[in-house]
Amino acid sequence: MILSISEFFEARKYYPVIDVRTPAEFQNGHIPGALNIPLLSNEERVEVGTLYKNRGKETAFLRALELTGPKMADYVRQLQTIMKGRSNGKIIVHCWRGGMRSASMAWLFNTAGFEADTLEKGYKAYRNHVLSLFDDANKIIVLGGYTGSGKTEILKYINQRFQTSDLEKFAHHKGSAFGFIGESSQPSTEQFENDLGDEWIGFDTEQPVWVEDESRTIGKVYLPDNLYSRMRNSPVLFIDVPKEIRIKRLVQDYAGYDKSLLKIAIDKILVRLGGQNHKAAIEALDRDDFESVADITLSYYDKAYLHGLSKRDQSKVHRISVDSGDAEENAKVVMENYLKMSK
Repeated sequence: MILSISEFFEARKYYPVIDVRTPAEFQNGHIPGALNIPLLSNEERVEVGTLYKNRGKETAFLRALELTGPKMADYVRQLQTIMKGRSNGKIIVHCWRGGMRSASMAWLFNTAGFEADTLEKGYKAYRNHVLSLFDDANKIIVLGGYTGSGKTEILKYINQRFQTSDLEKFAHHKGSAFGFIGESSQPSTEQFENDLGDEWIGFDTEQPVWVEDESRTIGKVYLPDNLYSRMRNSPVLFIDVPKEIRIKRLVQDYAGYDKSLLKIAIDKILVRLGGQNHKAAIEALDRDDFESVADITLSYYDKAYLHGLSKRDQSKVHRISVDSGDAEENAKVVMENYLKMSK
């Protein structure tokens, strides 16, 4: 059975998704939760593709048969391992476009006693659907604020009442030059979009989605163009937390890490800090004066954030001043202001 994209999203709740693309394709981006049983290795796919281009479909097809024939039993064994303990033998198989690779593997798995459906137009259909999700949200609300304001924590409390999406969680990065510290390695931009989209699939499109204000990139990953554009044109609730409170938060968040990592982060913004400030920050780090490090680096980040904020439609920027660093209390203040603003 060939599943439409809407049928696929329902079926994947119950059945394993088997991605038969190459390991390299899978690594670059895959459907969250999918398992990889590659029909061809990375090198084999290049070889078959070159034959197709230079000598035609028939030659390429025969070579693909030569390469995959001896491995057919192994493909089935891999699937048997995946399906061990499952009472239902149904699976969903896909490749890039829903073509020969997925059809061939579905035939093999069906012959081996499983029930294999395929995804119409393959992974490409999934990607198109995921990227379209960021157009479907009825409204986006952006939580803004200087570095160290605790925006991520505030969003967690807002999530008790409204839909929120933690972009930095999916990016495995906190956004600034220090954002890699304490995080696992970042996904590809494609995988970031897939993981983020998997969350947005479950959102009520009639209700607003709250996100933290971000630049176009979070570390090395890029926000989808349509999402970034919508964020730049959405209302911003800017929570203005005093600098001394933000300094304490940053010290609490980062002072426990290896100082060599902090030095790498400071070096990343050398040009933007200027030589004198960079030197002062490194000297403060060497003497364990983490508050001074935070103070110096915030002098750059505060100016940079204000510059970005100034490029927005100022009628959509709503400033909220607080004198507390308590995330739960600040979330209440933000939501109260939003509800007043929405009347």
